Amino acid sequence: MGLTFSEGKELDLISVGRLCIDLNANEINRPMEETITFTKYVGGSPANIAIGTSRLGLKSGFIGRVSDDQMGRFIRNYLNENGIDTSNVITDEKGSVTGLTFTEIKNPEDCSILMYRDNVADLNLMPADISEAYVKKAKAILISGTALSKSPSREAVFLVLKYARKHGTAVFFDIDYRPYTWKSPEETAIYYSLAAEKCDVIIGTREEFNMMEQFDENHIHSDEVTAGKWFKHNAKIVVIKHGKEGSISYTKEGGQFKGATFPAKVIKTFGAGDSYASGFIYGLMNGWSIEKSMEFGAAAASIVISSHSCSDAMPTVREVDAYIEKCNAVGTE
Repeated sequence: MGLTFSEGKELDLISVGRLCIDLNANEINRPMEETITFTKYVGGSPANIAIGTSRLGLKSGFIGRVSDDQMGRFIRNYLNENGIDTSNVITDEKGSVTGLTFTEIKNPEDCSILMYRDNVADLNLMPADISEAYVKKAKAILISGTALSKSPSREAVFLVLKYARKHGTAVFFDIDYRPYTWKSPEETAIYYSLAAEKCDVIIGTREEFNMMEQFDENHIHSDEVTAGKWFKHNAKIVVIKHGKEGSISYTKEGGQFKGATFPAKVIKTFGAGDSYASGFIYGLMNGWSIEKSMEFGAAAASIVISSHSCSDAMPTVREVDAYIEKCNAVGTE
């Protein structure tokens, strides 16, 4: 598949960007207006993926900023408790706050989020915060789209990409489009495309790829056309997610792989993408086939959407293996 990871490096994966707090509604099956209590979890797509990969046994680290308050200390402590290296997580001393995400769970098919993202610490990540030596330590880097939405975080991410390419560090890009953090879809498409050109693996929904490719001729692409576009740059693997229909992975060598799907007792839909990415990355970094990595990611996603939290629900290898075995056994009865 053309994707390789340098051996002998201290860390497997370093995630970059958003560290925030999820406040998930305890009173499910009702609108936000009627919700009274919430449970606090660490959140943010790159944070969830770092936690997910660490739970699976990878040596994970993080580059980011947290607020200089109780919420920032909560996030740092949680990452440390989950075995994630926080030596490059900086406490922001500019009076910033932690981003908050309130979740509404009306029913498994109708979930929404309400985000507070003004003056947040994670978007104060600066180029001066980025250690070339730290990036060099990792086999792979994960970036996500939100960190590209504002300066100076945007420039910091591009510096990470520069160092990664220089030192043979593979780059995963989780598109993670959050429209409320951007000034316009056009701005988003431009910076997403510039970043995607420098990445080895790109993961996103069909809708996210459509947004990113809006300036292309006949921009509502088929999956094959989308994959081919990014293979002209650095991409080795392109994963396009289609919700309940599962995902399709394409490799630069011409491979096409349909992902497995698993039944789940769905509580909420958010968190599926982060857990899928964690499992998929874990598989690839262990030398598994695309198909097996996709299966593992899909099973991890089914476990998380059957749980109240995202970060707390990230499964271990044993839990994912048991889930796959259970589902396969039911399927053969």
